[in-house]
Amino acid sequence: MADLWLISVPLDKTSITSVEKLKHVITRTNLASCFMFPIPDLKEGILDSLLTLSDDLSQMDTLTESVIRNICQCLRDVMEGSRDKVLENTLVNGVDLLGYATRFEWDKAKYPTTNPVTCLKDLINKDVLQVAKELKSRSAAYNSGKASLQSLERKLDGTLQNRSLTDLIRKEDLVVSEYLTTLLVFVPRRSYAHWESTYECLSDLVVPRSSRKLLEDKEGGIFAVTLFKKAVCDFKGKAQENKFFVREYCLEKSDLKKKKEKREMLASSSAWSIPRASEKLCTSAGFRPEKSQRSPMSLCLTATKNRLVRDDSNSSGSSKVFVHWLKVHFSQLSVAWIHLKALRVFVESALRYGLPVRYQALLLQADRKQSKRLEDELASLFGYLDPTATASKAEVAGDIPGFSAQEYFSYICFHINTNFLEIR
Repeated sequence: MADLWLISVPLDKTSITSVEKLKHVITRTNLASCFMFPIPDLKEGILDSLLTLSDDLSQMDTLTESVIRNICQCLRDVMEGSRDKVLENTLVNGVDLLGYATRFEWDKAKYPTTNPVTCLKDLINKDVLQVAKELKSRSAAYNSGKASLQSLERKLDGTLQNRSLTDLIRKEDLVVSEYLTTLLVFVPRRSYAHWESTYECLSDLVVPRSSRKLLEDKEGGIFAVTLFKKAVCDFKGKAQENKFFVREYCLEKSDLKKKKEKREMLASSSAWSIPRASEKLCTSAGFRPEKSQRSPMSLCLTATKNRLVRDDSNSSGSSKVFVHWLKVHFSQLSVAWIHLKALRVFVESALRYGLPVRYQALLLQADRKQSKRLEDELASLFGYLDPTATASKAEVAGDIPGFSAQEYFSYICFHINTNFLEIR
């Protein structure tokens, strides 16, 4: 990954000569690529306002980069780390971020140069804050929906011992009357014989020979047993002692309707991890209905798969809509961010080199491994610009607005980090 260095030097004879030397050196040594970074004449205001503006722009720079990083992280989450898909959706006006920065042109329609610099700062700040707020709410909605869908998948994909039985059991499989009820019991495969020999003894009120195996998977089977309602608690306790697990179920129409509506809402509004989810649903636990019974599980899986793979583009919660929003706002914020860097160069040039502002800005693209060599070359060419050449960086940085000890150079320099696009 390349590093971008946005530098500014005054428009004097010595600096112009040094810039030409820099271009010659980096071309000869392949140290970096050099691009002009045109910044229009802006309304600079008074010195006091520029001091405050310098600090404001520094904070905005950090915030904007943070929001862009969060957008990229959301894209990585939705795309499951697919580098090609992430890069495909992180373009700036149709090109990658490096391409946009190296061919930068001020957008006068969006950021009119007739406005004072403080107004331009406010325009960018408003956009960034709005996107940050909306990203937080959309990301929360996405994560909530994803968690709900994954919970649903676990219920559909689990073994018969722990998954929901509501969609698997038919009403005609059960005996329910004023005095009788049917319990569904999970019996491990190794305990089938033990179950058949003991279930009638777990309570005196069990209907003899009422055990029927309804469903089976690789772990065990679901057996239905009929007994008197008043014996349910006693039966459950004895069953647990014998390592038989009585499963809960509900066939109330209202509850079934609510569960069905919830599942359909989650599935139709969620397209995240679709291929993987549908494959898991279709190859899950290998449930097998007994004899010629029509498989409710098969019907459930087919219907759920169809709902999952249907990407409802009209739903605000669908991943397709979320990805589109992320793509659009990555571009929008990246444009704002590079303009913000330009504003910082303009303001710092005014503070460092004086008014009226006369400077030239260059964008250097260097391989990260060459950063130290490039820094040394720049220091040798523009060291004369340091107003206190004998002072330490920390001392100088304390006297110059907008610069910390780690950032201070004899020339103005801002790094444009692009490592948030990297996928490790």
